[in-house]
Order: sequence, then C-alpha cells, then structure tokens
Amino acid sequence: MRLELMTSPAVAAYLAERQGIVIPVGATEQHGPDGLIGTDHLCAEVIARRFGQEHGVMVAPTLSYGMSQFHLGFAGTITLRPSTLTALVHDIIASLAATGFTRLYFLNGHGGNLAPVRCAIQEFYAARSLSGDATPAKVHCRLRSWWEMPSADALRKALYGDQEGYHVTPSEVAITMASHPDHITRFERPAPPQPGQDVLLHAGDNYYDAADYRARYPDGRVISHSALATREDGDRFIALAAEDLARDFALFCAAR
Repeated sequence: MRLELMTSPAVAAYLAERQGIVIPVGATEQHGPDGLIGTDHLCAEVIARRFGQEHGVMVAPTLSYGMSQFHLGFAGTITLRPSTLTALVHDIIASLAATGFTRLYFLNGHGGNLAPVRCAIQEFYAARSLSGDATPAKVHCRLRSWWEMPSADALRKALYGDQEGYHVTPSEVAITMASHPDHITRFERPAPPQPGQDVLLHAGDNYYDAADYRARYPDGRVISHSALATREDGDRFIALAAEDLARDFALFCAAR
C-alpha cells in the first residue's frame, strides 16, 4: 500500500483500522565504479514495498536524499546537511502524527542517516517535553537499517564474511541487481585494496570530509568486494529482510 498512490479518503479508512506506516529512508550517492547512485534508497524502498504489499501496511514515499557529504568527491552524489535532514524528518513525523499515524517505522538504507534521523525523533519529543505536556505521547517512532535485520544480517555474513565491508557492499549491490535488473548486472572487478587499520575508525559512515574520503578510498568502495553480488542473492535478501520487517513491525505496533 503506497501512500502516494492512494486518495485521502482511502488513507482515512486505513487509519480507522490501523495507524502504522513505514517510511523508507536512503541516499543518493556514489556506489563505486559499478554500483547505482540510488542504491541506498532503492534497497530500503524495495524491502518496504514488498512488506507493505504482502501485509497491507502503508508505505510512505521514499526519502531518497540523505546525509552524504563525505561522498561529494564523486560525481552524482547529492547530499543534505545533517541539520537539513533532521529538520525534514522532523516535519515528516509531525505531519504524519497530525493526520493520525501513531506508529512511524523508518526503514533506513544509509549509515550516514542514523544520527540525523535519531536527532529528528528526539526533536519531536523534546518539543512536547519542553511544552510541559503531561500526557504520554501516542506517537512512537522506530529506526532500523535493513542490513541489521537478523535474517538478512545472517545471510550477509554467511555469503560474504569480511568481504562484505562497509560501503558498496555485495549485499546492497545484489538487492539492486534483483530490483533493477535492467540497470545493473554482474561485473568483474578485483577486491578493493585494504586501507589498513584506519578503516576501523571510519566504519559505519564515521567519515570526515569529501577530500579525505576520496584520498582514502579512491574507487569509492570501503573493503567491499561488490563483484561478489548476484541477482539470486538479492532476491534472497529482499525476501528475508521483508519477513524480518514484518516481525519487527508487528512487535513495534503491539508495544505500549
């Protein structure tokens, strides 16, 4: 169920029965010499839409821009400032809350989004707390990245081990192969160079500026052997992540 393809009365009818919604969040940034620029938002989107279709849950339009300033050394990257992303997500939360949604689940596809989105959620609650509102908030928010879903995470480790790496991972490339086969297919490329112990400092999108990133990771990949990806693996990741999402979303909606 895609929010943008529904009428307002249809959404009101949905809200009379359930108040949960999934918001896919990603980025528009370089994914090495072979990966699609939209990889991060395309992964979150296909998983969320598969789940929404199978379980009758509303899925919001994908937030396709994220906090990607450290990738600006590569053509095609578009970034939001951290403060811009925080403000944008805050307004999305406030808008959905104002129209009756009470369980807002952000399905993330880009590590750089985590801090700004968490900040947006706390900005929403801080406004209530600082106003002196004594009634507990009815609106609850949850943020999870698709790759940390238990079944999807187990498959990543089983298929790729340490070669999964940190950016342009074979798991995310595989998902784009499955979801957009006309735009990305198998390619041959050796594993990226091992940049040394400094990668431990930067793991999880904990990078500095764009010039520093480009100097450290000249082809855009961070220890990720993206050529290991296959369309068949992507189909498995989508199915498993959608199942994981279904379980986690149900628990989230049931919690007080």
